[in-house]
Amino acid sequence: MPRPSEPTRERIVQAASALFYNEGIRRVSVDEVAAKAGLTKRTLYYHFKSKDDLVAAYLAARDQPNLALFRKWFAEAEGGLAVKVEAIFKNLARSARHPKWKGCGFLRTSAELANMPGHPAIRIGAAHKKKFEDWLRATFAEAEIVDPLKLARQILLLLDGSFAVVLLHRDASYMETAGEAARTLIETALGKQGRKRG
Repeated sequence: MPRPSEPTRERIVQAASALFYNEGIRRVSVDEVAAKAGLTKRTLYYHFKSKDDLVAAYLAARDQPNLALFRKWFAEAEGGLAVKVEAIFKNLARSARHPKWKGCGFLRTSAELANMPGHPAIRIGAAHKKKFEDWLRATFAEAEIVDPLKLARQILLLLDGSFAVVLLHRDASYMETAGEAARTLIETALGKQGRKRG
């Protein structure tokens, strides 16, 4: 049964998410988050002992929805494994063309906290990226690709690299190019697998 405090906590996280994603975590004060949530600062601090905890909650709230969206794009794409992975990049490129798109919240937060490696938000961001890598690795292992971990990491590097370059140039076609590279890597890996069987 939900506790009475949960809706208020969710309201704070939603307000923080909108502000942190749009403005960056350092530019947004706790006062601004409280005001957006329609609460007092005291109420906010009742639910979060510090801004650091709030930043961590912001990223934690993005974790499962983002991973679920990637899996959905993968599942809905028509075609083989390589095309399905490329579809993730194509869908991200479409998102990146929206004027309110600001890149990957996990990467942007880690950049802002680069001098604080022990920050709880850094750990959440690293865990999120690891979950995506693990899902790809398991997917590639199921397809009997040789060295599925190496391929999963290559795809993750293409993904995160494209996030950075698209944010820099404001050109979503870089994301599509990264997707084409991902498709080529997977097709090559599947080709090696076939030759090994033969």
